[in-house]
Amino acid sequence: MLIVGELINTSRKPIKEAIEREDAAYIRDIAVKQAEAGADYIDINCGTLIHNEPEIMAWLVNTVREVVDVPLCIDSPDPRVLETGLKLATRGRPMLNSITAEPDRFEAVLPLAKRFNARVVALCMDNDGIPSTAEKRIEIVRKLVENLTAAGVERGDIYIDPLVKPLSISDQAGLEVLEAVGFIRQAYPDVHIICGLSNVSFGLPNRRILNQVFMVQLMTAGMDSYILDPLDREMMGFYHASRALLGKDPFCAGYLKAHRSGLYRRD
Repeated sequence: MLIVGELINTSRKPIKEAIEREDAAYIRDIAVKQAEAGADYIDINCGTLIHNEPEIMAWLVNTVREVVDVPLCIDSPDPRVLETGLKLATRGRPMLNSITAEPDRFEAVLPLAKRFNARVVALCMDNDGIPSTAEKRIEIVRKLVENLTAAGVERGDIYIDPLVKPLSISDQAGLEVLEAVGFIRQAYPDVHIICGLSNVSFGLPNRRILNQVFMVQLMTAGMDSYILDPLDREMMGFYHASRALLGKDPFCAGYLKAHRSGLYRRD
């Protein structure tokens, strides 16, 4: 099980504003809090600032690296920015987010994954865009796993993202992903599965409830990694409880550790 802390992302207004005023202390504080809350990786994403994304990525990585020892997930659609971040993400093995089945992007990003010995988030996307069915996702998963392993990437370093769509757009969005996750876990038991949970609730009220329930459903289906807000105590409570109930937490050690840390206390 692996948690990627999602909060250092310029799509979030507080992060964008902190960058604009060069408030390194704010960024460091967010990084430290996520690490203390149990994040295994800290995601760094400044993709909304395309006019100077490489420079901002370098500043963010250097700022975060000053205060946390957990490795970083370098997140960008631009291979140049991925390279900039990976060069600086020198604590532990980095994670690269992301590669796709689009031939041009695959060829541009694969050498970076190999050069920096990075774990790889592989999106279920090809030249036709985000799939609209579980069957299409499965087709893309087969292609991604085959091509990545043929290029020398170990299956245990592949993190398939089936791409969650908003339930507000399609009432089958959750089921499509659950079916794809079940297939991946059965067909490729050594491959990891990851997603950003919050997409499923976009445009709907009470988003946290949908996110929490979907996390439990996905874990039951076989998902073993999440990009989420580790400062959300209820979400992390469901995470640790689900791991324990599914037999993925020997002697309930993680659950008990979270309890002793005060994770389940309400403020």
